[in-house]
Amino acid sequence: MSTETASESKFKPEITFDDFAKIDLRVAKITQAEPHPNADRLIKLQLDDGSGTPRQICAGVRDYYNPEDLVGRSIVIVANLAPRTLRGEVSHGMLLAASNADKGSDDRSVVLLNPMSEIEPGSVVS
Repeated sequence: MSTETASESKFKPEITFDDFAKIDLRVAKITQAEPHPNADRLIKLQLDDGSGTPRQICAGVRDYYNPEDLVGRSIVIVANLAPRTLRGEVSHGMLLAASNADKGSDDRSVVLLNPMSEIEPGSVVS
């Protein structure tokens, strides 16, 4: 296990503004949340992303959040991430969260990123 703190961790390679501009960050509201049936660390989330079509994502935050406590919360997601199957469930995006230590660290905290005030699902984050 690493004892490296978030401020000491290695930064990822520099990208161009054009690379960053490809990322579609949006506000989404969690409408349903349940433990992933085939993974101990994942939560399966149903989201209102403002599109009129429900969106499902799977997030590795089960060690830090109870599913029932997430319903009704607004979060920030990467809306244009290609779908990926995680233990049999398709995830259509990724939520954004901050952590203070590497995965597996005993003293790791994970905090979901969310807007400071209420704003409609689908709102663009820039």
